Amino acid sequence: MALRTHITERQRRLGSELRKLREAANLSVNAASAQIGMGAAHLSHIEAARTAIAPDRLTALMYAYDVRSEPYSEALASLAESDGKGWWSEYRRAFPQRTLDLAELESGAVHIHSYETLVLPGLLQTKAYMRALFQSSRPTARPDEIENLVAFRLARQQSVLEPTGPHLHTVIHEAAVRLVVGDARVMREQLTHLLGAAALPNVTLQVLPFEAGPGAWLSAPFLHVEPAVARLGTVLLEHPAARVVLDDEESLARYRATFTDLCHNALPPAVPTGALEHRDSCGLIQHLLYTHQGSHHD
Repeated sequence: MALRTHITERQRRLGSELRKLREAANLSVNAASAQIGMGAAHLSHIEAARTAIAPDRLTALMYAYDVRSEPYSEALASLAESDGKGWWSEYRRAFPQRTLDLAELESGAVHIHSYETLVLPGLLQTKAYMRALFQSSRPTARPDEIENLVAFRLARQQSVLEPTGPHLHTVIHEAAVRLVVGDARVMREQLTHLLGAAALPNVTLQVLPFEAGPGAWLSAPFLHVEPAVARLGTVLLEHPAARVVLDDEESLARYRATFTDLCHNALPPAVPTGALEHRDSCGLIQHLLYTHQGSHHD
């Protein structure tokens, strides 16, 4: 039995879910594997995502674990049957697996919730804003590396923001909206782009104002990607050293509650088609746009 040398987040998640189901059924690896006529070592490798599981064996495990939720069972089957290929496949040589995993997670999402504190969400950035941000954060990167990063992020945007894409709800701290990336010209274009994105039917944008106080925004930036079966959602936390991936039920519930609290403390959603009010998210962005229009430091 050949074992995988590279494991994707989708493969890891399937194995993790199967392990959690076995433990919830109070079955040992030996007992569970015996029920479906599989070697214990083979099941251990499946749970560790080192090898795949055949559809009939997965069905047998669902029966052995007394899984009664048809949508959940079908979602696990979809994880097992997927070949992991998509638009991101062409970037396999350019980026690490964790970057490709993000694109694959977003491709299967129904809802995406994000919170940003210092920079605007990658899914709503303009090309010029991205380029300026990457050049500032990666001063030793070659021009072609910067352009690869920009191209990949733009492809993510195209996938998520298309009419049939997931619903993106983002809360952006006022600090991120005010922070100048690039120059005034870049910021004018970026803020105009935010107002346009807020008008899309599958985008909800809120700004968390400074006056909300520290208690409302002490959470670190995060991205919560939720597929049709919410229990298979994933929370991603970005840190300089590594990305932290959370998918246990307690963490998912905690970040759902955190996001609900952020939405409650944020200004009302930006709705550019309505009357502009300074104390809604759209009004604040429009006010900052006027500020940059008055700047001559381009």
